[in-house]
Order: sequence, then structure tokens, then C-alpha cells
Amino acid sequence: MQTLLITGGAGFIGSNFVHYIMANTSYRIINLDKLTYAGNLNSLASIFHHPRHIFIKGSIQDQTLIKQLLDQYRPDGVVHLAAESHVDRSIDGPGDFVQTNIVGTFELLECVRDYWLCQSSAQKAAFRFLHISTDEVYGSLGPEGYFTEETKYAPNSPYSASKAASDHLVRAYFQTYGLPVLITNCSNNYGPYQFPEKLIPLMILTALKGEPLPIYGDGSNIRDWLFVLDHCSAILKVLTQGQPGEVYNVGGNTEKTNLQVVQGICDLLDKMQPRHKGGSYRELVTYVQDRPGHDRRYAIDSSKLKAELGWIPQESFETGLSKTVKWYLDNLDWCEGVRVAKAY
Repeated sequence: MQTLLITGGAGFIGSNFVHYIMANTSYRIINLDKLTYAGNLNSLASIFHHPRHIFIKGSIQDQTLIKQLLDQYRPDGVVHLAAESHVDRSIDGPGDFVQTNIVGTFELLECVRDYWLCQSSAQKAAFRFLHISTDEVYGSLGPEGYFTEETKYAPNSPYSASKAASDHLVRAYFQTYGLPVLITNCSNNYGPYQFPEKLIPLMILTALKGEPLPIYGDGSNIRDWLFVLDHCSAILKVLTQGQPGEVYNVGGNTEKTNLQVVQGICDLLDKMQPRHKGGSYRELVTYVQDRPGHDRRYAIDSSKLKAELGWIPQESFETGLSKTVKWYLDNLDWCEGVRVAKAY
């Protein structure tokens, strides 16, 4: 049985990845999360007390704690998901993003490097440090083309700039010290357990309250959407089969405008939870002033991941969105618990 240290394992992607690992492998999980507003232990309720899941509340900036965990549990790999991730929050308060995403990644890398250097040759060769990043580090695309692993970095928000910096740090630890790192840059994730400040859960829950559905600008900003469990399968594939020092882009190949996403949610809600007053949820759509530095289009080329490691997404946007809307309708207690405890 192998042991993984997962940072940010109570967040959206992190909790889904923990569930995925528990269901599809025999790995033991050491789950480290600071439990900021986006971390939620309710997302781990069904496996929280499982003997292969060990949860520790703490920060990636706490070197004493990180060293203690590495020495005590002797992980065979680290999957680094802990991050501040919401663009709007980074515009209002960039300091937290610099501290967590840049300084925190540095502190974690230092501890992991010291741990790795003390391992046997075989353990060193087998060890992996997988850093989960975002397509937003590449900036904005025009109407054509795709982000590849060779695309120049051009971040446009404090969030994406902080993630770009952390990517560079991780790469530097491979080039300078030989630490066997891997980097993935993913497109917009959606699915269960996502904090309700993000577009899809925010629109679902706002629509159910009968309130206006705010869309930035004219709603024509385009994103490539990736169902979170497809992302989890890609993370495991890269962790177990990826080449150290390499970057792998992960996308769903499902470009949609923000308006198309919101309209799709409205149409599903019309079928699954019709409005008491009648009419369509589309009537709630409203347009608000665009946010600063709002990238026009993201689109990921995942051909390297598919060609080299054989990964392909299993969900179309239509099937994934339907599963997502149904999950939120079936788990309104989870949503309410998040909203009451950590207002957004």
C-alpha cells in the first residue's frame, strides 16, 4: 500500500480527488487542509473515519507540521492542491493569494526536498510531487487556437499570477535539485462539492431562491469546462504514469460561453425543479458590469495527455452538467451548511 500526502484535500477538487483515490486505489491518504472558507469537512463525511484516510488541520506554510507529517507517515508522493483559487477574491485581496499560492508552495517544496534527499535511491526514483495548476496562467485567447504546454505565461489577475509563480517554483525545483515534480494545468472544473461562489453552483442556488442571475458583461466570455471526476482521473494518471519534469494540460474539450452555461443550468432546473410561479429560470438572467482583467477565452489542448498517457474525459458538458445540477438539488443541506458557516 502506498501513502499520499494531499494538500487542500477538503476543498472542491481536493475532496473529489480524495473520494476518487479511496474508491479506485488502495492508497493511504494523509489529508492536510487549513479549512479556510472553501474547505469543508462535510465534503469528506462518508470517508472521514476510514482507516486509510487521516485528516490533519494545518497550513502548507507550517514547516514544522509538514516535516512532522513527512517523517511520521513517509509518503510516496505529494499531490499539491492547496490554493486560494477565486479570481474575484484575488482582485479584492491579493495578499492571501501571494501568501498561500507562492509562499506556501515554497515552504512545502523546501520540506519535501529535505525529505526526498534522505530517501534511498529506489525511493527517490519512485517519489513524485504533483502540482495542480490552472489554464489561467496562460492569459487570454482570441477566437481561435488553444493553450498548449508550450504556451507562454501571461497571467492577467492576481490569482493567475500567483499560480504562475508557483508553477515556476515547482519547475525550478526539478531543474535545480532534481526533485521529481509534475505539473498539470487544468481548465474550469465543475461538479459536486464546489463552494457556492463559483459560477455553476452560484447560479443553481441563486435560481432556486428566485433571485436575479448576474452575468458579467455580455456573457460571451468562453471557458473550457472539465467535470471534476474526469480531472481526478487525469491527476491519478499523471501521478502514476507521468514523466518527471513534464507539464500536462487537462481540458474537457467543451467550450461554452458563460451565457450558454447559465442557460443550460436554467433549462435543467426547468425540468428537475420547475418554478412555483411558472415560467423559465432563464427569465432571471441579468447582466452586470464586467470585472477587471476578465480573460475573454480559455481553451485547452489536452492532446499530450491523451497521446502519452491515454487519458480522455468520460463526460460531455451536457452529461456532466446534468449530474452536477442533480447533485446540488439532492444535497441542499450541504449547501446550506456551507452558506451558514461561511457566508459568501
